[in-house]
Amino acid sequence: QVQLAESGGGLVQAGGSLRLSCTASGRTFTNYPMSNYAMGWFRQASGTEREFVGTISPNGGTYYADSVKGRFTISRDNAKMTVYLQMNTLESEDTAVYYCAADRWRALPTSTREYDYWGQGTQVTVSS
Repeated sequence: QVQLAESGGGLVQAGGSLRLSCTASGRTFTNYPMSNYAMGWFRQASGTEREFVGTISPNGGTYYADSVKGRFTISRDNAKMTVYLQMNTLESEDTAVYYCAADRWRALPTSTREYDYWGQGTQVTVSS
């Protein structure tokens, strides 16, 4: 089985920063290491659909939504089986539940349908 556990969410003032972490565990990652997966971040604000934030490929390439480009950075530490989302210059519009996800088959997937595994999410609230 697979587990993705997000952490690092919380309340922050506009203009501030947060770093989210997503740690992977489970037998699936033992047999096929997390280093082989694209890891994505998505977010879902209340009453809206889940939207793409960014993704990192197995070889470290990244791709971001226009709304976060230049403010958010994704990185990965495969030895720790952890992916990070560094969020700077946060805006009230960034308030949402943030989810990480894993995709075994693609380099830079951007659609929720492309991801195989999901975490439970962590709340980020930005006060203005």
